[in-house]
Amino acid sequence: MSVAATVAGQPVAVSEVDARESILRASRQTGALPRPGTSEGRQLRRWLTQLLVTERVVATEAAALGVVATADTPGIDDVLPDLTSRLEIGSIAAAALADPTARALYEHLTAEVGVDSAAVADYHYRNPNRFAALGNPAPSFDEAAPRITRLLQGAARRRAFRIWLEQRRAALVWLAPGYEHPGDPRQPDNVHRH
Repeated sequence: MSVAATVAGQPVAVSEVDARESILRASRQTGALPRPGTSEGRQLRRWLTQLLVTERVVATEAAALGVVATADTPGIDDVLPDLTSRLEIGSIAAAALADPTARALYEHLTAEVGVDSAAVADYHYRNPNRFAALGNPAPSFDEAAPRITRLLQGAARRRAFRIWLEQRRAALVWLAPGYEHPGDPRQPDNVHRH
């Protein structure tokens, strides 16, 4: 068996990357995908490898912590409500969070992440019109504070999860040559072009 990566010593076969790529190429998105065998095609395979190992890290860590998805597990739109939140957490983590177990793990790991009142007040001071309805005056601090708190807490939770995930991947994942992270400057297809 050819191995693309290992997660906690368990292999991720090249055939798994092949299968994931085949599924993607059979979807409606196929026209937007790079041709196989090109630099961009190899980068797609690296991205898919990152997704596969991230899914394995999440499954391994959720099992170790006894975390399972339940009816109370938040939906994807609760965790990643907009494009900004998806960009904050990164494309790999965002794709992995499509799985309910990943979102249950996210909830478990970030439940205690909070935002202090000074940060909420500072945000309101710097962005007084952020929650103003068109043509209406800016809301008072008391009116805006709950929404600001939710906004900042969501960003803080995503940041905490992203950092945790990066640390766990660094500890558990080994990538075979040719399956490095797409952004790794040491791999030959990571070239900046205009």
